[in-house]
Formats: sequence, structure tokens, C-alpha cells
Amino acid sequence: MRDRSKEAGEKFAELVSIMSRLRAPDGCPWDCEQTFDTIKAYLLEEAYEVMDAIDARDWDGLKEELGDLLLQPVFFAQMAKDEALFDIVDSLTAINEKLVRRHPHIFGDATAETADDVKQRWDEIKKQEKAEQA
Repeated sequence: MRDRSKEAGEKFAELVSIMSRLRAPDGCPWDCEQTFDTIKAYLLEEAYEVMDAIDARDWDGLKEELGDLLLQPVFFAQMAKDEALFDIVDSLTAINEKLVRRHPHIFGDATAETADDVKQRWDEIKKQEKAEQA
């Protein structure tokens, strides 16, 4: 498959823009009414639908369900932006930094020969990060 990362970025930006429009004062009444508490159940529901599609090996269904699941963090981040807490860029920055930090065998000079090595190192880094936050 060819690299479509640029297109993915454009489509993601479009999703963020659509969600912003839906939550705007003149946007969708249902979307505008939602809060963190009212929308959180959909996150779990969509995750289960993704799992069901995987179990059924329904790749077309999985494609759609992953889109539905992807909407959830964008929705939460838009609500956070509406309350001046953070926005989706902050969430993307956090996960990008975490992935680089937790893969020193790829982005640093550490080594990992097996998947078990990677998992052990991930857990060690995670434990260290938690201790530093305490």
C-alpha cells in the first residue's frame, strides 16, 4: 500500500473542522447539547463495535467502525476546546511524544530484539514516567 499520510492528515483536519462546525453556536442542537458525561458511553459502544467487526473479519465494517471510534476523541477534544481546557493538537502532541519516548529502540540508541523486549522496556518507561509524575 502506498503512503497516504499526507491525505490522512488532510482527512483528519477535515474531521476536526466538521466537529467544530457541529459544536458551533449555530451547529447541530444534539452535538451542542452533549457533555463529557453524556457522550462517554459512545466511546465504549464504538470500541465494542470495532471488536465485533474484527471478530467477524468484516473489513468493510471495521473500516466504518474505526471511523466511528476515531470520532470519539475528536468529539471529546472539541468539548475540551470549547471549555478552553485543551484541543486535539494537544492530544496528538501527547501521543506522538509518548510513542517516541516509549520506543527508544526505534527513535534512540536502545536495542530490543523481540516483542517481549519491547513490552518490558515499554513497561519500565511507563513505570518511570509515573514515578516522575508523583
